[in-house]
Amino acid sequence: MHRYLMEMLQCPACRGDLSWTIDDADGERIESAKATCAACGTAYPVREGIGVFLTSGLEREDLWEETETELTRYLREHPEVEARLMGAVPDALSPADLFYRAQLLEGRGDYGEAARLAERALSRCYTPGYLACHKSQIRGLIDRLRAGQGPVVDLASGRGALVEAMVRELPRPVVATDFSPRILRRDRRWLRHFGLYDRVSLLAFDARRTPFRDGAVHTLTTNLGLPNIRQPGELLRELRRIVAGMFLAITHFYPEEDEANGRLIREAGLASLLYRRSTLAEFAGAGWQVDVANSQHAPAAPTPRGEILEGAGIDALPVAETSLEWCLLVAR
Repeated sequence: MHRYLMEMLQCPACRGDLSWTIDDADGERIESAKATCAACGTAYPVREGIGVFLTSGLEREDLWEETETELTRYLREHPEVEARLMGAVPDALSPADLFYRAQLLEGRGDYGEAARLAERALSRCYTPGYLACHKSQIRGLIDRLRAGQGPVVDLASGRGALVEAMVRELPRPVVATDFSPRILRRDRRWLRHFGLYDRVSLLAFDARRTPFRDGAVHTLTTNLGLPNIRQPGELLRELRRIVAGMFLAITHFYPEEDEANGRLIREAGLASLLYRRSTLAEFAGAGWQVDVANSQHAPAAPTPRGEILEGAGIDALPVAETSLEWCLLVAR
């Protein structure tokens, strides 16, 4: 993380001021440090350049950790499966198997081949309309950021597709965030390999209790970070507290009459931010003024399952063919 963030951050547990002890820094980048709250005494480390501001008392599912751990364990116990996965001609693999092969290559440091195979896999996992709409939303978001200055904080960055796009096209600093330190360590290695790390800071925190001061964030973004949120009211109020400018959220909505997918959406507790009307109501209830920009519709279908990694998938939704409304939410 970069030094400029020190002035933007506070204790996420009690919102007290932080006292910093820096052990290792490379110019403006802090590699190793400890931030201690002057009010409650909680300490937050910076390790491998990643500021870790996770608090206790909030349940969270680290799917990045679970997926990687389960895959590693499974292949260790079944080396013959790994041999088939890595030895097959790429075009003969199912899209899901090809995607997981790319992940294994990435773990071995073969980032160029991993990127190439992942792109091929995803092009076969999603409909052309789905991919075109997603690309259009990323383009629209970046175009809105060209005239601005100062850091962009990206929420729920995951594997960093939007972070990478912003760094390639904008001169502004970018803060990649997630509550999984594992995925942020992965992003650090990936960005460094492709020469994109210089302007990126990495922070681990839970978005329901962020480490930012009131109004410290001028520009907040997220790339499909909203659809997986249950009971979003608390989170949207917290984001409203920290954002002084605008929040740009790439998202998509399911048709309300789509009962095949709606049943699973409701069972998973995800209905609030997967439908247009309820999403706008949730934002308004948290104090946001929100506009829907660049609305587009495209067909979506269930993503293929693995054949060598039998049953392994990429997305849980949709479970039946549908039409999604893609858009950019512009919230202030």
